[in-house]
Amino acid sequence: MYAKFGLFINGSWVPGRVTGDVISPVSEKTIGTVPLATASETRQAIDAAASALPKLREMGGFGRAEALHKAADEMLRRTDEAARMISTETGKPIAQAGREWALACDQFRWFAEEARRIYGRIVDSRVPGGRFEVSREAVGIVGAFTAWNFPAALPARKLAPALAAGCSVVLRPSSQTPGVAMVMVDCLRAAGLPDGAVNLVVGSTDNTYGPIMADTRVRKVSLTGSTRIGQQMIRDAAATVKKVSMELGGNAPLIIYDDADLKNALDLTVPTKFANCGQVCVTPDRIFVHDSLHDAFVEGFVERAAKIKLGDGLDAETGMGPLINARRLQEIEETVADATRAGATLAHGGKRPAQLNHGFFFEPTVLTNVTDDMKVFAEENFGPIAAITRFSSEEEALARANASNMGLSAYAFTRLPDRARRTVAALKSGMVGINSFALAASEAPFGGTNHSGMGREGGIEGIDDYLDTKLAQLVF
Repeated sequence: MYAKFGLFINGSWVPGRVTGDVISPVSEKTIGTVPLATASETRQAIDAAASALPKLREMGGFGRAEALHKAADEMLRRTDEAARMISTETGKPIAQAGREWALACDQFRWFAEEARRIYGRIVDSRVPGGRFEVSREAVGIVGAFTAWNFPAALPARKLAPALAAGCSVVLRPSSQTPGVAMVMVDCLRAAGLPDGAVNLVVGSTDNTYGPIMADTRVRKVSLTGSTRIGQQMIRDAAATVKKVSMELGGNAPLIIYDDADLKNALDLTVPTKFANCGQVCVTPDRIFVHDSLHDAFVEGFVERAAKIKLGDGLDAETGMGPLINARRLQEIEETVADATRAGATLAHGGKRPAQLNHGFFFEPTVLTNVTDDMKVFAEENFGPIAAITRFSSEEEALARANASNMGLSAYAFTRLPDRARRTVAALKSGMVGINSFALAASEAPFGGTNHSGMGREGGIEGIDDYLDTKLAQLVF
């Protein structure tokens, strides 16, 4: 499955000297073996990235834009291959995999155009005959680290703006889902970027993360991962004063106000909650429902959850695939058990499906009578668990929604414009959806606050972290 790929260093696929297995979350069997980088090979990738920087600068913004559009064209041509790779490695339904690849393509389209719009400005100087020129330049080599849950969208959010800005990249995708990143990098290779502009290494922390963080030539790192890993990266980046941007964990609140369109809320919330088996950082984890709608909401939620078909994502009839690995499955089982011991009511699911005797499957689960101090509410559950509680007033809902050190996304359903505006203003979150969960778009800045990270991916803001500002005063 990975035979035509490998490590990607200085414009070529490299077989590597050691390999590791990639395990299917559907069958628990080996999908294939991938080469794992040694520390020496990671340093070679950094060397290649350093050699590519002047070539990327020479291309200029218009040249880089053309290359990124070519990469997007190649990605569209290989959509079926990429979608099958995503579904095979993660287990997610093939339709979800196809949409993810389309979102990844769109990132390259968007930032191809942003490459043409890296603007500076001229400022009058108080020195006679002088003026200030403000320009923006590529920060340099970028180390990009991505998680397994969106193995196409996450690399694209880092590769596209970095290359548009003129930065070279060493990408380290998750070793659990390396294949689709390899397909993406191969599309960039076909687009005619300079050798070394993009490099890919897979492997252990010591052999990949360690050399990247230690090298003074790497001037920026970008991470999608857990808050714990992000905290460690901040500490490690301090040694060489690297720029850091990161999208970390979430624990998103969802408020269903008493005036909400109940059917619309249910029709949107249930598929969103169980997409990718709940392994989504922006999924609604803490669901607050007004007393007047609570029972009807729970009834409708359970009814819809019960209709979701579990199975292999490559089956077009599958509505939800498995968790990524055995450790995640065990953690979800423990989270549900902890909640029920503490007094939560199991309204639906809560166990491995009886009809599937292999794979890391867990039923779509609905918990009610949840309190704010339960682990399922207090921490990101990152699985197919809908935790539902009641509230009585708008003030109560907002206070409880904000009672978290996370601040990635938040949601509310209401038909009242004034209430919608108050909610957006009150919620402590980098992103807020009102009657919508559609936050991840190339034209919109994606990211959080507090323990959910720093920096933005997407939108006109997405390229900022890959650029340094230079000031020159010219006097004649």
